[in-house]
Amino acid sequence: MAALPKLSMDDVAKHNMKDDCWVVLYGTAYDLTKFGKVHPGGANLVFENAGKDATAVFDPIHPKDIMAKLLKPSLTMGEVDPATIRPEHVSQLPKKEEHKKKKKAAPAAGAAEEVEFLKPPLAAMLNTFDFESVARETMEPGLLDRLYGKAYDLTKFGKVHPGGAALIFDNAGKDATKVFDPIHPKDIMEKLLKPSLTMGNVDPASIKDEHIAKAPEKHAAPKKKKAASAAVEEDVEFKKPPLAAMLNTFDFESVAREVMEPQAWGYYSSGGDDEITLRDNHMAFQRITMRPRILVNVRDIDMTTSFLGAPASLPLYFTATALAKLAHKDGEVAIVRAAKKAGLTYMLPTLSSYTLDEMLAARSPGQELFAQLYVNPERGRTEEYVKKLEAAGVKALFVTVDAPQLGRREKDMRSKFTQQGSDVQADTEDEGEVDRTQGAARAISSYIDPGLCWDDVPWLKSITKMKVLLKGVQCGEDAVMAFKAGLDGAVLSNHGGRQLDTCRSGVEVLPEVMDALKEAGCKREDFAVFVDGGIRRGADIFKAVALGASGVGVGRPVLYSLASYGEKGIVRMVHMLQVGFNGEKGIVRMVHMLQDELQMVMRLSGCPTVQSITEAHVITRNLADHIVPLPADHLTEGTYMPLMAAARL
Repeated sequence: MAALPKLSMDDVAKHNMKDDCWVVLYGTAYDLTKFGKVHPGGANLVFENAGKDATAVFDPIHPKDIMAKLLKPSLTMGEVDPATIRPEHVSQLPKKEEHKKKKKAAPAAGAAEEVEFLKPPLAAMLNTFDFESVARETMEPGLLDRLYGKAYDLTKFGKVHPGGAALIFDNAGKDATKVFDPIHPKDIMEKLLKPSLTMGNVDPASIKDEHIAKAPEKHAAPKKKKAASAAVEEDVEFKKPPLAAMLNTFDFESVAREVMEPQAWGYYSSGGDDEITLRDNHMAFQRITMRPRILVNVRDIDMTTSFLGAPASLPLYFTATALAKLAHKDGEVAIVRAAKKAGLTYMLPTLSSYTLDEMLAARSPGQELFAQLYVNPERGRTEEYVKKLEAAGVKALFVTVDAPQLGRREKDMRSKFTQQGSDVQADTEDEGEVDRTQGAARAISSYIDPGLCWDDVPWLKSITKMKVLLKGVQCGEDAVMAFKAGLDGAVLSNHGGRQLDTCRSGVEVLPEVMDALKEAGCKREDFAVFVDGGIRRGADIFKAVALGASGVGVGRPVLYSLASYGEKGIVRMVHMLQVGFNGEKGIVRMVHMLQDELQMVMRLSGCPTVQSITEAHVITRNLADHIVPLPADHLTEGTYMPLMAAARL
C-alpha cells in the first residue's frame, strides 16, 4: 500500500466549507464532503468540524477504524504532521451542563451553603451504582438508562434511536427495563454500544418505585359501530372469534388487525411507497391457472419433502421477520416451538426480539433451523454472529441482499409520527440530526452494510461451513451469478413488498430464473430456489413448486396467527394449508390450514407426491401480463388496510 502524503494542519484548514470539507481524525485527514450529507448523526456534526482536528469529538462514539471501513481509499487525503496542529485547529467537545448543586448544612447554626456534587469513582462502588444517588445527581438528558440491572450512557444514541429520541430521554435516570423488554432482545445493547458506554451494574436494593419507568398502557380493542335498532347505533367492543372459526390465513390477518397495537400493526402490514408490490405479491398467484390431470390414484397424498438437509411436512418454511414480540410476548421463542410442532424449519431473524441464545434454547432435540443474516458494516460482528450460528448446528445461512437501504413504509412512518405526538426532538430535527417521522424500519438501516457486493461472496463462504444462500434475488442474471459464485441457492423475494415498489413478485420472477439456471447448466439438486411473498393458500405453494421452487417461505401469516392466538394459531394455519384439524391453536392452527388446502389441491390436480408436481400442472401465460382482468378478491380487499393521506388521519 502506497504511503500517504504528508500534510500540515494549515493545508487541511483551507478545506473548511460544506462543499469542501476535510476533517482530521487520529492524525489522518479525510475528505468528508459527500459523507457529511449522509452522516447518521446529522450533517452539522461533520461540517461544523470542517478544516479541524475532530478526534476529541469523534472518539467517544466511533471505533478508530470506522473511516477505513466506510470510505473509499481515495478519500483518505494524507497524514497530518502533529507539530503543525495548534489549539485553534482542535475541535472541542460540547460542554456538558453543570451538575446541580445541593444545599448542605454548614457548621454555623442554621447556615447552608451550595456545594457541587462530586460523583464517586465507579471502583468506589465496587462496580455497582447506588441508583438513587446517580439518578439524582448526574442526570443530564439521556445520560444513564438502566436495563436488566446495568446502566448505559445513551446520551448520543438517544438522538438516533429507531423509535425516536423521546422514548430514550423520557426514561433518563430511570430503570427502563419494562419499557424496553416487550420489543428488544436482552443483548442488543452489547451489540450496538461501545463497551465504554456500559457504566456499571446497579444495586437492585437501591431501586425505588419512582425510579422505574412504566410501560405504556395498551390501547383498548377498537370498538365497532353496530346497529342497535333501526335508527340507533352503539359502540361494541371487538370480540375475538374462537380459533375453530379460523378457516384461512386472511381470517388470522383480520383478527390480528383488531387485537394488535396500532404501531405494531403499522410495522408488520406496511409495504413500500404505494404498496403496489405488496398487494401484487398475492395477486400474482391468481394469474397462474391450474391444469389438473384426471384418473390418477390420489388415495394417499404425501406432502413431505426436504431441502438444505432439513425435512419438512410440506414444501414450506417460516421465513425471518423482525421483532416478533410486537405480535406476542413469546415472540420468536413461540415460533421456534410452533415450527417443531408443524414439522417445519424456522429461519431465525437477525433483528429479533429475543436473543440468539434464547431462540436456540427453545429448540426441541433434533430440531433443524435456518438463519437470516444482515451483514453489519463492522464485519467482525458478522463473523462472530455467523460462528455462533454454525456452532449451534444451524443448517443454512440466508444473506439478505435486497436491503442496502430499507424502503419507505408509510404506515410504519405515519404511526411513529402520530403516536409520538410531541415536539421533544424539534431542536435536533431542525439541525438535521433526527427525523422522527421515518419509523422503525428506516432507522435500522444503520446496522446494514450498503457496501455489500459480489466481491464479498468469497468472504461470506470463507467464514462458515453452513450452506449460504442469497435472499432477495429478483432476476435471472443474479441467480446465475449466485450459482457461478458457488452459493447454494437463492430466495426470489422482494422483502414482502417492503422495499422497491413496483418490483415483480417472487413467483413472477421464478420462470425467468429457472430458465436462466437451466441455460447456465445448473441442475436443481445443485442450487435450491425458494420463493417468498404473498403465499396465503395451499394452491400458492403448489404453483410455486410446479414452477421449480424447492419450497416457499411465509412471514406475515406466521406473525398474524401468533398475534391472534399465540403459538397454537401458527400450527393451525399450517395444517389448514396441509391436512385435517387436531384441535391445537395459534401458529399451530395456521399450519393446519395450509396443509389442508395443499392436500386438496394436490388431490384435485392428480399429484400424489410433491415430486409429481410439475410445470405441466399450471398455465403461466398471463403471469407477466399485469393487465389481465381478474375477479375481485374480497378476502384481500376485506383485510387490506389502505394508505391514508395526512388530512384523513
